[in-house]
Amino acid sequence: MFIQNLFKRKNSKDNVIRIRRFYNKIKYNGQSLQDKFVLENLNFKRNGFFIELGANEPKRNNNTYILEKNYHWKGILVDYDKKYLESYKKHRKNSFPIIEDASKINYSYYLKKLNFPQNIDYLQIDLDVTNESTLKSLKRLDDTVMSEYKFATVTFEHDIYRGNYFNTREESRKIFQKRGYKLVFPDVSHSGNKYEDWYVHPDIVKL
Repeated sequence: MFIQNLFKRKNSKDNVIRIRRFYNKIKYNGQSLQDKFVLENLNFKRNGFFIELGANEPKRNNNTYILEKNYHWKGILVDYDKKYLESYKKHRKNSFPIIEDASKINYSYYLKKLNFPQNIDYLQIDLDVTNESTLKSLKRLDDTVMSEYKFATVTFEHDIYRGNYFNTREESRKIFQKRGYKLVFPDVSHSGNKYEDWYVHPDIVKL
């Protein structure tokens, strides 16, 4: 809405200056600017919802930290490692941590318990591709909640640069395509390594 309001002003040159200043003030936190991808596609939405599978560190290089801290989003933080629980409670007070195997969680239960909307703003899947947890977790979402819930934006880590483990990249693309998602940035790279696919759902995000 903020960007739209800028464009309504009469002086187009001033509009460009204001928009540049606005973007320059934003400090993103994602390793490959995943948070920027989410915010720009959702017009810098406030009070959004996310699910983060493989949350890891609550702040450093975390894709949802800025969403929660600066834009008042709330979400579900999933990680298998218990060492992060206290830091989630300290630094991510607006979100609900689940310390469990992401491929075995009853997502439907938690989404209903936490009153998530059917159109959820962001899904991150960033797990260990080598033990199949990445693909198994996506399949669990597909089997249990993706008929009822949609995600406006998705970043999916397939880590193809490490090897074609369990055909994760192609199998995940089939699932997202089946569910109507649009692959807008395939094989996003970091330090020259292709490791993620980024999607939007055209029912929610205007392309």
